[in-house]
Amino acid sequence: MKYDTVIFDLDGTLLDTLEDLKDSLNYALEQAGMPPRSMEEVRRFVGNGIRRLLELSVPEGEANPRFEETLASFLSHYGQHCNDKTAPYPHIMELLEALKKKGYRMAIVSNKYYEGVQELKRLYFADYVSVAIGEKEGIRKKPAPDTVLEALKELGSSKERAVYVGDSEVDIATAANTGMDCIAVAWGFRTRQEQEAAGGKAFAEEPLDILHMV
Repeated sequence: MKYDTVIFDLDGTLLDTLEDLKDSLNYALEQAGMPPRSMEEVRRFVGNGIRRLLELSVPEGEANPRFEETLASFLSHYGQHCNDKTAPYPHIMELLEALKKKGYRMAIVSNKYYEGVQELKRLYFADYVSVAIGEKEGIRKKPAPDTVLEALKELGSSKERAVYVGDSEVDIATAANTGMDCIAVAWGFRTRQEQEAAGGKAFAEEPLDILHMV
């Protein structure tokens, strides 16, 4: 066994959350009289946390006088609708079941706000993942290594025996900054070409490929 621990990104890696993110974003933008964003724009904007998503989506970003109001509107709507269209990618649950049977320790580390991560972990992954960390005060978000190191500490694992699995340039940088190996996934929010340009080297074309890579 090359590794004994697998750290997963959430959005675009385990769960396809893009439509719910887009719907809540466009609800908040509409409430503020702002133009909606397309699915492709949202795909490009996600990965660095909810505040960054809003910064890129709201005209003039944080300089807009209605920015904080729009952010609050998004968080309220998404809190109620984060699971309307969200679902695990095909074969993700099979992957987690197989990893659990083989004795791997698993965690989720996301730049999604903490409460959202906990809710989605409860809905989908409570039987498989013991540690889930989202964006919260007092700890730097990805690509800083802090949240991954916190997850490893809670699992009682070492970075030398752990691998990070994600779908974006943020995840590739996070693994590098933590000193961990990285598996990039081909089914998420970034294309393989975008991830290769960011330094991605080992790719899983579909979730069950990961079983042979760990």
